[in-house]
Parts: sequence; structure tokens; C-alpha cells
Amino acid sequence: MKLLRFNLSSIVGKTALATAALGLFLAAGAPAANANDWDDCNRRIAYTEYRYREAVERFGAYSSQARHWAHERREAFERQQHLRHEYREHRRDYDRDWR
Repeated sequence: MKLLRFNLSSIVGKTALATAALGLFLAAGAPAANANDWDDCNRRIAYTEYRYREAVERFGAYSSQARHWAHERREAFERQQHLRHEYREHRRDYDRDWR
């Protein structure tokens, strides 16, 4: 009966190759993960505005669907205001550091 022999250099080499490949895939996918918050925010506002108008036309201004989309629209506008405030704070800090 043959005894199994472990070749340590082979295992280490395969592990290093797998780690390098995984690191390459993760690094290649990183730029795609960046999101443009401002465009996403504007898209969300446009979508909720559209859904709100559709709900009002279909079900009436006081329906539960219209109230839901009005709430979602309000949250989208609040998120935009928050992003605008963050941008202004960042810009003010940048300008102050520049002077």
C-alpha cells in the first residue's frame, strides 16, 4: 500500500496562486463598486415622483398608495438635502485648508 506523501512546496504554491488570483479579482471589481451618490439620489427622486403621480392618478390623492409614495418621495428629498449638506461641509473644509 502506498503512503500518501504531502509535498509542502506544492501546497504552498497552490495556496499562493489562489490567493493572488482572488486578490486580482477583488481589486478588479473595486472601481465598479463606486457609486455616484448624487446621480443615485436624483434617480431615486425621479422614480418616487413618478410613482407618486401614478398613485394619485390611479387611486386618488388620499389613498394609501399615494401616501406611501409621498412618504418615499419625502425621504428621497431628505437624503438629497443630507448629501448636499455633506458636500458643502466637505467643500468648506477643503477651501479652508487650501487658504
